[in-house]
Amino acid sequence: MAIFMSKIKYQVASLLGLITFISSFAQVSLPAVFSNNMVLQRDKPVAVWGKATAGDNISVSFGKQKKSTVASNEGKWQVQLDAMPANANPSTLTVKGTNTIELTNILVGDVWLCSGQSNMEYTFDRKIKRYAPPKKGIDSAAEELTATKPDAIRYLYVEKNLKKEDLPTNGWVNGNDTNVRFISAIGYFFAKEIFAKTHVPIGIISSSWGGTRVEQWTPDWAYKQSPIFKDSATTPKFKIDGMHPGQMFDKMMLPMMPYTIKGMLWYQGESNCMVEDQATYPVKMELMINTWRDLFHDKKIPFYFVQIAPHKYTSRLKDAKPHTVESLPLTWEAQTKNLSIPYTAMVVTTDLVDDLTNIHPSYKWTIAHRLALCALAKDYKQKIVYSGPAYQSMKIKKNTIELSFNHVGSGLISGDDQPLTWFTIAGADNQFVLAKATIKGDKIIVEADSIAKPTQVRFAWDESAQPNLFNKEGLPALPFRTSTNVSIQEDFNHKVH
Repeated sequence: MAIFMSKIKYQVASLLGLITFISSFAQVSLPAVFSNNMVLQRDKPVAVWGKATAGDNISVSFGKQKKSTVASNEGKWQVQLDAMPANANPSTLTVKGTNTIELTNILVGDVWLCSGQSNMEYTFDRKIKRYAPPKKGIDSAAEELTATKPDAIRYLYVEKNLKKEDLPTNGWVNGNDTNVRFISAIGYFFAKEIFAKTHVPIGIISSSWGGTRVEQWTPDWAYKQSPIFKDSATTPKFKIDGMHPGQMFDKMMLPMMPYTIKGMLWYQGESNCMVEDQATYPVKMELMINTWRDLFHDKKIPFYFVQIAPHKYTSRLKDAKPHTVESLPLTWEAQTKNLSIPYTAMVVTTDLVDDLTNIHPSYKWTIAHRLALCALAKDYKQKIVYSGPAYQSMKIKKNTIELSFNHVGSGLISGDDQPLTWFTIAGADNQFVLAKATIKGDKIIVEADSIAKPTQVRFAWDESAQPNLFNKEGLPALPFRTSTNVSIQEDFNHKVH
């Protein structure tokens, strides 16, 4: 009798387990990137997707739209809502299958993805707790701690969690929710400025992790398919410069794709600089950008990034490779090379460091402002200057070198009204000395008494460089050198072979 009852209990338990298993697949579901309070992207077809039982009829309704589809044999489904104008009036998204999901308080506007390592992860309340107030002006972050935030800006915080199958998030919130304290400070201030200038609802997705390298935000299969890296990606746990790619991408990025977005903001590079990755960094970054654009189904998504700040890398004695004062300028050069990728722009931070031993500049609101200038100029069609002076060309004139620049704006200036700093000049022997640099209209004339026949100039070519060359719009000049013995690509090819 005991054996008989045991069999009955086993059969009942198995039946209940089977019912639970079947019902879990019968339920239509959405990924975690969809929730109440979210922002859907305006002016583009909007992807909505999820899971259900194979063959289930699925309908998605939003506003006056209703789209239908059938779940695939794998239990997946996706529809596209027609492009919609911006709308600050909350609406409801309804998804029906064998059950019904209703998501409320949804706006239509512009969605920006913020990603990178600790300087992008850096929250707007973190500095108050850990660092002294900045030396330059008021502390904008401190003011935001108690300010009332507009409901038309919404935030999605992606947790640093590599164990969940779905995106690790608690969903979308507005700025008055306590979860906003986890949001990237740069994303927060960027959204505030864009909203103030456009009055379009803004959504910020914040997905960053301190200390990560660019490889970790790119899927490993992208390296396997890359003509440049495929020969190094032949084993299951292959490594690129000592790092297997994809950990953060797989858990903190892929589950949100292809959520329809406006653009991407990126602040990363310190960890690649620490491993002396200047030769390969440009192609790795391009691989990541192109892969993300493909997976978000838009090859023209703008990608605006931050050039890492001055820092004493030579004092980092525990890093795997020793650094010279040129390690950081080489990384700056590597980052600048990615401006050749369409729909990109870069922010310079050489003037935003109070302490060269602190790798986290305090002025996240200024960085956000400069990113906002890029977006306002390129995406919102405002006629503004968005970049500091960028080296264009040089001419040797007797014992001087004349430099020409792009992004001069309304003119070149010394930011502190002192003689221009951090210019060096050399002749054919490549021995650089400090130079006198003088603004002459939109040009800069560089010379040194000890160099009779100059051949090249360097600007801000040192990890400690905090130069004073700006345009009149207050944007700092990009570090540069006028010539190099080998290109980064040639150096990379040499490194690979």
